Amino acid sequence: MDYVRLGQSGLKVSPVCLGMLSYGDPRRRAWYLTEEQAEPIVRRAAELGVNFFDTADMYSDGLTEEITGHLLSRLFKSRDDYVLATKLYYATGPGPNDRGLSRKHIMSAVDASLRRLGTDHVDLYQIHRWDVETTVEETMAALHDVVQAGKARYIGASTMPAWRFSKAQHTARAHGWTPFVSMQNYYNLLYREEEREMIPLCLDEGVGCVPWSPLARGMLAGNRERGGVRSTTRAGSDLFADELYTDDDFDVVDAVRAVAEERGVPAAQVSLAWLRGNPAVAAPIIGATKAKHIDDAVAAAELTLSDEERARLEAPYRPHPVTPATS
Repeated sequence: MDYVRLGQSGLKVSPVCLGMLSYGDPRRRAWYLTEEQAEPIVRRAAELGVNFFDTADMYSDGLTEEITGHLLSRLFKSRDDYVLATKLYYATGPGPNDRGLSRKHIMSAVDASLRRLGTDHVDLYQIHRWDVETTVEETMAALHDVVQAGKARYIGASTMPAWRFSKAQHTARAHGWTPFVSMQNYYNLLYREEEREMIPLCLDEGVGCVPWSPLARGMLAGNRERGGVRSTTRAGSDLFADELYTDDDFDVVDAVRAVAEERGVPAAQVSLAWLRGNPAVAAPIIGATKAKHIDDAVAAAELTLSDEERARLEAPYRPHPVTPATS
């Protein structure tokens, strides 16, 4: 596997990042896998050279971080052999300071994540969303102090308007603080509004994009059809996807399927290869509940689409309103 730099940082990551959201308490969501069920999938990723793993403190009320720490410590010989990323922002308790990006919450949240992960540092500490109630100076100063304390090697951001991200970067540099090296944004063949501002900004800033939901919550992999037909457990309970997509988006899905059939590969590989062809994208974050999902994602890193194929995939796109998830 050819590893890539995360933006202009010196950090080398696999061109595929395994998102750990799918591993947690099945009593909370039917499609969650237990630690025992997740182990062969994460093992397969490690065997194929994936070294980049992403989680968050609020996934399954912290259980996902615990599972992540257990699995990675067993599957890798050394802590230096993998790149561990987690996120903070969402509520992790009932108190008024148990969420957000205040200095108080950042300092408490990073320590709690490290305890659950069973490590003394994360490689990438990311803000899950922007906190409009806290000044940019307070947030960026606190994140800088987390890095200076050795609890995180780099910091990243996720899902916000480009102007907020630009302001945060400017604030950090103006004060000599640590800037963000990555942007975990919502970007795929069915939602390309990030191409208007965020993608160009990241290219200009040397920030590596690690898109979440690169398969559009499974639509680009074939987990649903026109008319509301669902073929997986998660698709059947994913009401959020109904807010994001309509039957018109299946024109893009049809184009993906056509290219995939001609190539003789799964549709998921084509969709991921399209993302990987964007110079701003370092590593799409994939969810995997089967080992086959890992195989497809890794194979996509070796698949190069022609200009003609990319044009065919992009032609049916219809602009979307900016979703609440990205604002």
